[in-house]
Amino acid sequence: MANIGFVGLGHMGLPMAINLIKSGHNVMGYDLVKSACTSLASAGGTIAASLDNIAKNNDIIVTMLQTGEQVKGVCFDADGLFAHAKQGTHFIDCSSIDVTSSCEFHQQATDKGFVPLDAPVSGGVAGAEAGTLTFMVGGEEQAFLEAKSLLESMGKTIIHTGGAGSGQAAKICNNMILGISMIAVSEAFVLGDKLGLRPDKLHEVVTNASGQCWAMSKYAPVPNVLENVPANRGYEPGFTAAMMLKDLKLSQVSAVQAGIKTPMGQEAMNLYQTLNDAGLSELDFSSIIKLLDNPK
Repeated sequence: MANIGFVGLGHMGLPMAINLIKSGHNVMGYDLVKSACTSLASAGGTIAASLDNIAKNNDIIVTMLQTGEQVKGVCFDADGLFAHAKQGTHFIDCSSIDVTSSCEFHQQATDKGFVPLDAPVSGGVAGAEAGTLTFMVGGEEQAFLEAKSLLESMGKTIIHTGGAGSGQAAKICNNMILGISMIAVSEAFVLGDKLGLRPDKLHEVVTNASGQCWAMSKYAPVPNVLENVPANRGYEPGFTAAMMLKDLKLSQVSAVQAGIKTPMGQEAMNLYQTLNDAGLSELDFSSIIKLLDNPK
């Protein structure tokens, strides 16, 4: 049983923290949203009044935030976590952020005598609630081995991807593939419909043929083809279109930094930008089919 501080109790962070409690850990949470803190307390966690309270009272600290700037602020600021944590504290950043910020996180943590890992996740809110997330973990192998059992309280598949920032690189590449493939699957459903093909039959064919992919087999963007997908409930997320756009933007920033072009990733980013600009940012990312089925 460990004493764990958890910073960021959003749609993903809250169920992750609750799963740690269910596994027998003592979890102290922090979030600016009062209702999230109340939910954690109802599940058996305690609430910290400030970041320094989190830092001083826990040997392991998990952050689950939205941007690299947020992670750096929470960790690096004068009243942040790094200023008050004990030497040897393990920091596990599960946020999905840019590789450069993640490497800064690792460097500053190491310089201060902490043990850092970047550990972004895949699996969405459903995976967070079910404890079936995939963790992509960057950092020293010994740090990974020490954290693995804790991560298994929140996820099903735990993969050590390499050194500092490699977990973020894996997440960025994975979600670029996901964004592109969801667009391709959505285009196929729209085209099939125009050609008189029933969605369930297209799904049956593709999941047994060479076009099979996760977006088709597990997350079809049309209603009444699969159970328990956002398309069946008006595209309630899931994983929002805003979050997909954020990750696609990270992919394009990374591509520029690496000196390469990813034209499909670029076009996917442009399409999700259009979807967000249309006021659909809080719908599930599979709602991209709405844009493709109603071209302007």
